[in-house]
Amino acid sequence: MSVSSSASHDQRGVLYTMGAFICWGLFPLYWKPLHGVAATQILCHRLLWSAVFVALVLSGLRQWGDLRAALRQPRQLGIFALSSTVLSLNWLTYIWAVNAGHVVEASLGYFINPLVNVLLGRLFLGERLSRPQSLAVALAAAGVAWLTFSAGTLPWIALSLAATFGVYGLLRKMAPLPSLPGLALETFLMSPLALLALLWFGWQGEGAFGQLGWQTDALLMGAGVVTAVPLLMFAAGARRLKLATVGVIQYIGPSIQLALGVMLYGEPFGPDRALGFALIWSALLLYSAAGLRDLWRSRQPA
Repeated sequence: MSVSSSASHDQRGVLYTMGAFICWGLFPLYWKPLHGVAATQILCHRLLWSAVFVALVLSGLRQWGDLRAALRQPRQLGIFALSSTVLSLNWLTYIWAVNAGHVVEASLGYFINPLVNVLLGRLFLGERLSRPQSLAVALAAAGVAWLTFSAGTLPWIALSLAATFGVYGLLRKMAPLPSLPGLALETFLMSPLALLALLWFGWQGEGAFGQLGWQTDALLMGAGVVTAVPLLMFAAGARRLKLATVGVIQYIGPSIQLALGVMLYGEPFGPDRALGFALIWSALLLYSAAGLRDLWRSRQPA
C-alpha cells in the first residue's frame, strides 16, 4: 500500500470511528423522548428491532456464513448467550439512567471503562500492566473513592456500566466474531425473550407500543437502526486504525454525554464531582499518552 493510500485508509478509519462515538455520545437525545416508556420495554424493543435490522443487513451483505458457523459451536454459542445477557444489562442500566436524570454519572461509566478493561485483562487474561497503566488504574480508583465519599453513596450506575461493558468485551474476546454477525447472534438469542416480554406487557394492558402516539412507536422501532449503525461504523473504523488511536477517539462519546447532562439537562456538576472527574481524566490522559507512545515507537524504523 502506498503512503497516500495508507493515509487515506487511516483518514477513513478516523472518520468512521469518530462518527460511531459521536452517535453514542448523542444517545441521550434519543432515549430522553421515551421517558414515558418503562426502561424494560425500551430494552425489549431495542433487542427486537435490532434483530430485525441486522437480519436485513446480513442478507444484504451476504454475511450469514459467520453466523451459521458460530451456531455449530456449542462453546461459542454459550459464550454469546452470556455476552448477550451482559450487554442487555448494560443497555437497560444506561436507558434507565438517562431517563432517570443520571446522564452525567452514565458518562462517568464510559470514561472509566477503558481502565476497567485493563484491569480485567490483568485478572483474567494474564496481561501485564505497564507502570503508567498501573498508575492510571490507581488514579481512577482514587477518583471513584472521592466521588463515593463526597456523595455519600457509591456511583453504582457508572460502575455497573463500566463493569458490564468490560465483561462484555472480555467475553467477546473469548469468542471472536465480526461485529455485525456477533450483534446478530446476540440479538437473535435475546429477541425471543424480548418478544415474549412485550406480549406479556400488552396482555397486562401495560404495553406502550401503539398507545402513546406514532412518534413513540417510530422511536421504539428506530432503536434497532440507531443500535446497529454506530456499531457498523465502529467496525469499519477500527479495522483501519491502531488500538491506541481508537483508545483516544473513544473519549468523544462520554464527553458529549457529560456536556449534554450538564448543559442541556441541568444535572449538578459541583466542585466535589468535578474533582472526582478530574482524577479520572488524569488517569485517562496518562493511559492514552502511554498508548500513543507505544504507537509512536512501533512506527519507528528498527
